[in-house]
Amino acid sequence: MTNKPWKLSPSDFAFLWERCKRCFYLKVVDDFNRPRMPFPRIFGVIDSAMKVCFEGRHTSEIMADLPPGTIEFGDRWVISTPIQVRGHTSKCYVRGKIDSVIKCDDGTYAVIDFKTSSTRSDHNTLYSRQLHAYAYALEHAKAGQLSLSPVTRLGLIIYEPSQFSSSSGSAALLSGKLEWLEIRRDDKAFLRFISQVLQVLELPAPPSGSPNCEWCDYREESRRTGL
Repeated sequence: MTNKPWKLSPSDFAFLWERCKRCFYLKVVDDFNRPRMPFPRIFGVIDSAMKVCFEGRHTSEIMADLPPGTIEFGDRWVISTPIQVRGHTSKCYVRGKIDSVIKCDDGTYAVIDFKTSSTRSDHNTLYSRQLHAYAYALEHAKAGQLSLSPVTRLGLIIYEPSQFSSSSGSAALLSGKLEWLEIRRDDKAFLRFISQVLQVLELPAPPSGSPNCEWCDYREESRRTGL
Protein backbone atom coordinates (compact mmCIF):
# COMPACT_ATOMS: atom_id res chain seq x y z
CA MET A 1 0.00 0.00 0.00
CA THR A 2 1.29 3.45 -0.90
CA ASN A 3 2.17 5.85 1.91
CA LYS A 4 0.91 8.77 -0.13
CA PRO A 5 -2.60 10.00 0.67
CA TRP A 6 -5.27 8.93 -1.81
CA LYS A 7 -6.54 11.71 -4.09
CA LEU A 8 -10.35 11.77 -4.07
CA SER A 9 -12.54 13.69 -6.49
CA PRO A 10 -15.74 14.96 -4.80
CA SER A 11 -17.66 14.50 -8.07
CA ASP A 12 -17.08 10.72 -7.77
CA PHE A 13 -18.94 10.64 -4.44
CA ALA A 14 -22.28 11.23 -6.15
CA PHE A 15 -22.30 8.47 -8.76
CA LEU A 16 -19.15 6.39 -9.19
CA TRP A 17 -18.99 5.31 -5.54
CA GLU A 18 -22.66 4.31 -5.52
CA ARG A 19 -22.57 2.56 -8.88
CA CYS A 20 -19.46 0.42 -8.46
CA LYS A 21 -16.91 0.16 -5.65
CA ARG A 22 -14.58 -1.82 -7.94
CA CYS A 23 -14.46 0.94 -10.54
CA PHE A 24 -13.95 3.50 -7.75
CA TYR A 25 -11.05 1.46 -6.34
CA LEU A 26 -9.44 1.05 -9.77
CA LYS A 27 -9.63 4.77 -10.46
CA VAL A 28 -8.14 5.88 -7.14
CA VAL A 29 -5.63 3.12 -6.43
CA ASP A 30 -4.53 2.10 -9.93
CA ASP A 31 -5.32 5.27 -11.88
CA PHE A 32 -7.44 3.11 -14.20
CA ASN A 33 -10.45 5.14 -15.28
CA ARG A 34 -13.68 4.09 -16.88
CA PRO A 35 -14.03 5.30 -20.48
CA ARG A 36 -15.59 8.73 -20.55
CA MET A 37 -19.26 8.73 -21.45
CA PRO A 38 -20.62 11.45 -23.74
CA PHE A 39 -22.20 14.23 -21.69
CA PRO A 40 -24.82 16.45 -23.33
CA ARG A 41 -23.14 19.81 -23.90
CA ILE A 42 -26.35 21.70 -23.25
CA PHE A 43 -26.19 21.06 -19.50
CA GLY A 44 -22.74 22.62 -19.30
CA VAL A 45 -23.92 25.58 -21.37
CA ILE A 46 -26.88 26.19 -19.05
CA ASP A 47 -24.80 25.81 -15.87
CA SER A 48 -22.15 28.25 -17.20
CA ALA A 49 -24.85 30.75 -18.14
CA MET A 50 -26.31 30.52 -14.62
CA LYS A 51 -22.93 31.21 -13.06
CA VAL A 52 -22.34 34.24 -15.28
CA CYS A 53 -25.84 35.54 -14.58
CA PHE A 54 -25.60 35.19 -10.79
CA GLU A 55 -21.95 36.05 -10.10
CA GLY A 56 -21.56 39.24 -8.10
CA ARG A 57 -25.28 39.54 -7.36
CA HIS A 58 -26.87 39.59 -3.93
CA THR A 59 -29.00 36.51 -3.36
CA SER A 60 -32.03 38.65 -2.46
CA GLU A 61 -32.22 39.55 -6.17
CA ILE A 62 -32.38 35.87 -7.17
CA MET A 63 -34.42 33.83 -4.68
CA ALA A 64 -35.83 34.49 -1.24
CA ASP A 65 -34.76 31.08 0.09
CA LEU A 66 -31.05 31.50 -0.62
CA PRO A 67 -28.65 32.31 2.23
CA PRO A 68 -28.38 36.13 2.40
CA GLY A 69 -25.14 37.19 0.73
CA THR A 70 -23.27 37.74 -2.53
CA ILE A 71 -22.47 34.97 -5.01
CA GLU A 72 -18.77 34.82 -5.89
CA PHE A 73 -15.73 32.54 -6.33
CA GLY A 74 -17.17 30.63 -9.30
CA ASP A 75 -15.31 27.65 -10.82
CA ARG A 76 -12.35 27.55 -8.43
CA TRP A 77 -10.19 24.54 -7.61
CA VAL A 78 -9.97 23.46 -3.98
CA ILE A 79 -7.47 21.03 -2.45
CA SER A 80 -7.56 19.90 1.18
CA THR A 81 -4.87 18.87 3.57
CA PRO A 82 -4.69 15.08 4.20
CA ILE A 83 -7.66 13.66 6.10
CA GLN A 84 -6.81 11.25 8.90
CA VAL A 85 -9.65 9.06 10.15
CA ARG A 86 -9.38 7.04 13.36
CA GLY A 87 -8.85 3.33 12.75
CA HIS A 88 -7.18 3.72 9.36
CA THR A 89 -3.51 3.53 8.43
CA SER A 90 -3.93 5.49 5.19
CA LYS A 91 -5.02 9.05 4.55
CA CYS A 92 -6.78 10.84 1.72
CA TYR A 93 -7.34 14.35 0.46
CA VAL A 94 -9.99 15.92 -1.76
CA ARG A 95 -9.38 17.88 -4.94
CA GLY A 96 -12.18 19.33 -7.00
CA LYS A 97 -13.71 22.42 -8.59
CA ILE A 98 -16.50 24.21 -6.78
CA ASP A 99 -19.37 25.74 -8.76
CA SER A 100 -19.72 28.79 -6.57
CA VAL A 101 -19.63 30.21 -3.07
CA ILE A 102 -21.91 32.70 -1.35
CA LYS A 103 -20.16 35.21 0.88
CA CYS A 104 -22.89 35.56 3.46
CA ASP A 105 -23.84 38.87 5.02
CA ASP A 106 -22.88 37.53 8.46
CA GLY A 107 -19.27 36.90 7.34
CA THR A 108 -19.62 33.14 6.87
CA TYR A 109 -19.74 31.21 3.57
CA ALA A 110 -22.14 28.89 1.78
CA VAL A 111 -21.00 26.32 -0.79
CA ILE A 112 -23.48 25.91 -3.63
CA ASP A 113 -23.78 23.78 -6.75
CA PHE A 114 -25.84 24.47 -9.87
CA LYS A 115 -27.95 21.66 -11.31
CA THR A 116 -30.14 21.57 -14.41
CA SER A 117 -32.68 18.94 -13.47
CA SER A 118 -36.03 18.26 -11.95
CA THR A 119 -35.99 18.19 -8.16
CA ARG A 120 -35.71 14.61 -6.95
CA SER A 121 -35.86 13.03 -3.51
CA ASP A 122 -32.37 11.53 -3.92
CA HIS A 123 -30.64 14.85 -4.63
CA ASN A 124 -29.81 15.34 -0.96
CA THR A 125 -28.14 11.94 -0.67
CA LEU A 126 -26.34 12.14 -4.02
CA TYR A 127 -24.76 15.56 -3.59
CA SER A 128 -24.38 15.93 0.17
CA ARG A 129 -20.99 14.20 0.26
CA GLN A 130 -19.71 16.28 -2.64
CA LEU A 131 -20.66 19.58 -1.01
CA HIS A 132 -19.27 18.43 2.34
CA ALA A 133 -15.97 17.61 0.63
CA TYR A 134 -15.78 21.12 -0.83
CA ALA A 135 -16.57 22.64 2.55
CA TYR A 136 -13.88 20.51 4.20
CA ALA A 137 -11.32 21.54 1.56
CA LEU A 138 -12.11 25.23 2.01
CA GLU A 139 -11.81 25.04 5.79
CA HIS A 140 -8.74 22.74 5.71
CA ALA A 141 -7.04 24.05 2.59
CA LYS A 142 -3.62 22.95 1.43
CA ALA A 143 -1.08 25.78 1.66
CA GLY A 144 -1.49 28.18 -1.24
CA GLN A 145 -5.00 26.96 -2.12
CA LEU A 146 -8.34 28.74 -1.78
CA SER A 147 -9.19 28.93 1.92
CA LEU A 148 -12.53 30.15 3.31
CA SER A 149 -13.96 29.69 6.80
CA PRO A 150 -16.36 29.08 8.32
CA VAL A 151 -18.68 27.34 5.85
CA THR A 152 -22.10 27.31 7.49
CA ARG A 153 -24.50 26.50 4.63
CA LEU A 154 -24.59 23.95 1.80
CA GLY A 155 -27.11 23.56 -0.99
CA LEU A 156 -28.14 23.22 -4.62
CA ILE A 157 -29.64 25.80 -6.95
CA ILE A 158 -31.77 23.63 -9.23
CA TYR A 159 -33.04 24.92 -12.55
CA GLU A 160 -35.86 22.94 -14.13
CA PRO A 161 -36.62 24.01 -17.72
CA SER A 162 -40.30 23.74 -18.57
CA GLN A 163 -41.15 26.12 -21.42
CA PHE A 164 -39.68 26.97 -24.80
CA SER A 165 -40.60 30.10 -26.72
CA SER A 166 -39.51 31.66 -30.00
CA SER A 167 -39.96 35.10 -31.52
CA SER A 168 -39.42 36.25 -35.07
CA GLY A 169 -36.00 35.51 -36.47
CA SER A 170 -33.67 32.97 -34.86
CA ALA A 171 -34.00 34.03 -31.21
CA ALA A 172 -35.43 31.51 -28.75
CA LEU A 173 -35.86 31.30 -24.98
CA LEU A 174 -35.89 28.39 -22.53
CA SER A 175 -37.59 29.22 -19.25
CA GLY A 176 -38.39 27.38 -16.05
CA LYS A 177 -38.27 27.57 -12.27
CA LEU A 178 -35.42 27.86 -9.77
CA GLU A 179 -35.44 26.00 -6.47
CA TRP A 180 -33.06 26.08 -3.51
CA LEU A 181 -32.37 22.72 -1.87
CA GLU A 182 -30.70 23.14 1.52
CA ILE A 183 -28.37 20.35 2.60
CA ARG A 184 -27.81 20.12 6.32
CA ARG A 185 -24.16 20.07 7.29
CA ASP A 186 -23.13 16.93 9.16
CA ASP A 187 -19.36 16.58 9.44
CA LYS A 188 -19.58 13.40 11.50
CA ALA A 189 -21.58 11.70 8.75
CA PHE A 190 -19.06 12.92 6.15
CA LEU A 191 -16.13 11.47 8.11
CA ARG A 192 -18.01 8.18 8.51
CA PHE A 193 -18.35 8.12 4.73
CA ILE A 194 -14.62 8.83 4.29
CA SER A 195 -13.95 5.94 6.67
CA GLN A 196 -16.01 3.65 4.41
CA VAL A 197 -14.02 4.87 1.40
CA LEU A 198 -10.68 4.21 3.12
CA GLN A 199 -11.87 0.75 4.13
CA VAL A 200 -12.33 -0.08 0.45
CA LEU A 201 -9.11 1.59 -0.71
CA GLU A 202 -7.07 -0.29 1.90
CA LEU A 203 -8.10 -3.66 0.48
CA PRO A 204 -5.15 -5.62 -1.02
CA ALA A 205 -7.11 -6.13 -4.26
CA PRO A 206 -10.13 -4.53 -5.94
CA PRO A 207 -13.52 -5.56 -4.50
CA SER A 208 -16.08 -7.37 -6.62
CA GLY A 209 -17.85 -5.31 -9.23
CA SER A 210 -21.42 -4.19 -8.82
CA PRO A 211 -24.00 -6.54 -10.40
CA ASN A 212 -25.32 -3.56 -12.35
CA CYS A 213 -21.96 -2.24 -13.56
CA GLU A 214 -21.83 -2.43 -17.36
CA TRP A 215 -18.08 -1.78 -17.43
CA CYS A 216 -17.27 -4.64 -15.05
CA ASP A 217 -19.57 -6.94 -17.04
CA TYR A 218 -17.81 -5.92 -20.25
CA ARG A 219 -14.34 -6.58 -18.79
CA GLU A 220 -15.39 -9.98 -17.45
CA GLU A 221 -16.96 -10.98 -20.76
CA SER A 222 -13.83 -9.89 -22.61
CA ARG A 223 -11.67 -12.04 -20.33
CA ARG A 224 -14.03 -14.98 -20.66
CA THR A 225 -14.10 -14.90 -24.45
CA GLY A 226 -10.48 -13.88 -24.91
CA LEU A 227 -11.47 -11.00 -27.18
